[in-house]
Amino acid sequence: MIPWHEISSVFLDMDGTLLDLHFDNHFWREHVPLRYAERHSLEIEAAKAMLFPKFKAKEGTMDWYCVDYWSRELGLDIAGLKNEIDHLIAVHANVVEFLDYTRQAGKRTVLLTNAHSKSLALKMARTDLENHFDALICAHDIGYPKENLRFWEQLREHEEFDRDTTLFIDDSLPILRTAREFGMRHLLAVRQPDSQSPPKETEEFEAIEDFADITPAAGA
Repeated sequence: MIPWHEISSVFLDMDGTLLDLHFDNHFWREHVPLRYAERHSLEIEAAKAMLFPKFKAKEGTMDWYCVDYWSRELGLDIAGLKNEIDHLIAVHANVVEFLDYTRQAGKRTVLLTNAHSKSLALKMARTDLENHFDALICAHDIGYPKENLRFWEQLREHEEFDRDTTLFIDDSLPILRTAREFGMRHLLAVRQPDSQSPPKETEEFEAIEDFADITPAAGA
């Protein structure tokens, strides 16, 4: 699936790609509505009916990924609420082995995430993945989410890379399509971002079921 001899850099998404998206889905679909309902003396279904349209309206924007925005908008300590269920943060199978391979093979390995710095810090602390990367790049530092072509145009100010020799893996099809529009040549989707949900259709993109699928055997 991957012509490793052509790859010099590996760019990886975090949530849904390296980490199980179950944490984030549960957080926004269940935990935030629960705490919002408690704060405003609502039934949880009423809270969901109020919150979900707000969430939908911000998808694909920097506000959607911004902990501080939602704290202000909802009157909740979003970072604190994430700490309440941080036991659900989990690394997908064989991710560490894959990261070990890319580093040992001399591939520059970079995390590209839309996650807010507070979420990134929590997840790195919980998973201990930070030392497996050459760099961590947060879209908030660039000013645009990965869904926006400007993210990719300005990424080079933070990280040197070649569009023809960089592998990019993400679970978001809109993001993969933007990367493709920018000219990224090697793209892979993730078949099952959330371990508690069914595998998804990745349409025109090849997808991995497990990182073991693209990790060459030792000595290969």
